Amino acid sequence: MGVLLLACALAFAHEHIALNGTWTLVPAKSDFAGQTVMLNGTVTINERQGNVTVARSFAYQGAGETLFYRDMSDSENSATIRVGKDYKTKAKWDHDVLKVTTTEAGAVTLETYTLSASGVMTVSVARPGRPLITLVFERQ
Repeated sequence: MGVLLLACALAFAHEHIALNGTWTLVPAKSDFAGQTVMLNGTVTINERQGNVTVARSFAYQGAGETLFYRDMSDSENSATIRVGKDYKTKAKWDHDVLKVTTTEAGAVTLETYTLSASGVMTVSVARPGRPLITLVFERQ
């Protein structure tokens, strides 16, 4: 029984580090669900010894300007980071899926990061009152 548990733990650990690295957005393969299209973007994931860092940087095309968004979640698996009263984020593994939950002013956004067999990373972004966005990334 102990060998089986160790094998399962090692398999999950392998999946976790398989997402490590910098990923580049492929806008043509992504579904923005009618929301503002991202011109480009990167996600960098680093999972090491239970500590998860997710850094995101995106550029959006707007009315004659380009807007940049940059964010980072950094915590032990399942730890919560708080910034002020109205913002908290939590990164945790659900088997081989990385989930980042962000609460800002009471609204909860859930990002799920998965790796396909072909090596493409898909990120689903669920926000209250908005359609689901699916972003496709390739390893840089």
